[in-house]
Amino acid sequence: MLYNEFQGEKLSALGFGAMRLPLGPDGTIDQAELDRMVDAAIAAGVNYFDTAYAYHGGKSENAIGASLRRYPRESWNLADKFPGHQNIKGVKPMVPEEVFEDQLQKCGVEYFDFYLLHNICENSLTHYYGQKIDECLAYFKEQKAKGRIRHLGFSCHATAPTLEKFLDVYGDQFEFCQIQLNYVDWKLQNAQKKVDLLRAHGIPVWVMEPVRGGKLAKFAPEIEEKMRALRPEESTPAWAFRWLRTVPRPTMILSGMSNLAQMEDNLKTFSEDKPLNEAELAVLDEAAASLARMIPCTACRYCCAGCPMGLDIPGLLSIANDLAVAKSFNVVSRYTIMDEDKKASACIGCGQCETVCPQKIHVPEEMQKLAALMETQKTWEEICAERAAIAEAAKKR
Repeated sequence: MLYNEFQGEKLSALGFGAMRLPLGPDGTIDQAELDRMVDAAIAAGVNYFDTAYAYHGGKSENAIGASLRRYPRESWNLADKFPGHQNIKGVKPMVPEEVFEDQLQKCGVEYFDFYLLHNICENSLTHYYGQKIDECLAYFKEQKAKGRIRHLGFSCHATAPTLEKFLDVYGDQFEFCQIQLNYVDWKLQNAQKKVDLLRAHGIPVWVMEPVRGGKLAKFAPEIEEKMRALRPEESTPAWAFRWLRTVPRPTMILSGMSNLAQMEDNLKTFSEDKPLNEAELAVLDEAAASLARMIPCTACRYCCAGCPMGLDIPGLLSIANDLAVAKSFNVVSRYTIMDEDKKASACIGCGQCETVCPQKIHVPEEMQKLAALMETQKTWEEICAERAAIAEAAKKR
């Protein structure tokens, strides 16, 4: 396992993010599979685990805490987050004292090694700026003085100008910052500028979304063929991690793994340093360019909780992205088989999703586009009849 130094401590370069944990057939967290993943991680030297109050509908903390408690407390670091970004109009406010005590209890720990103010961005500055953040920070600094928080940081989906504004006022209050960072967002979301700002303030960089919610795990065949020709032993996701270790070289890289196979592949990647050369970096430039027309959804699902229609917004955006590449039968059928009240046409355009979207996606607009596009597609019954006819013709050949 590769390690990085942080305030005299050795942190594994790979951290296990608990936002996309394995699920069982009933849609709940598969604790047995999670335990196997944690076992593999700890055996390979991973010592950093990250969760949050809202992940998996509030169940992530319970699950990761239960899995980690099978090991000595000093053998792992646990990070959690205060959901101040959820303090929006019409919603019961998140009170630091109440949330923090609840988190400790759910995780089954007496302290957090790392604690973050969650998702500082344009939409959350009403809570994360001025008197409200001063009161919030005062409480968490008190918990740090009591030994219940070892390191205090923040996560950020803000634009570079907003981050700069925040750092100029509060930068000296934090020990680390977690940002969305990968070879697509290096330019697309001006992540390079954010890294420069953080380093100018002496704040170590933590990475979330290194493979952009899975978008950097698979490309068109011609791009993946170039990758395999240069690095036949590496998976496609490994390239994203190699880029991070080659270019910005952050202190911590979090990966939201969903099964043991993903864990094992990442552990292999982080078992040794293999920086990318110029030819390999050029391939990643080509890969990034191929995603330029995609809707930048990372499937964080922050938008789903408050949707009055109960839409699977990331799922619908995924269909829209897949249709942009190719209108295949499988992609079209994923949409047409949906209940009418769960399709993009059911969106009422309330805009709640936009207020919480870290990627600043104009979701109602994208729903309108998808609904209009799918009006021209065949119905599910027509697709099934077409497939049946194809199958029957194949039998006669």
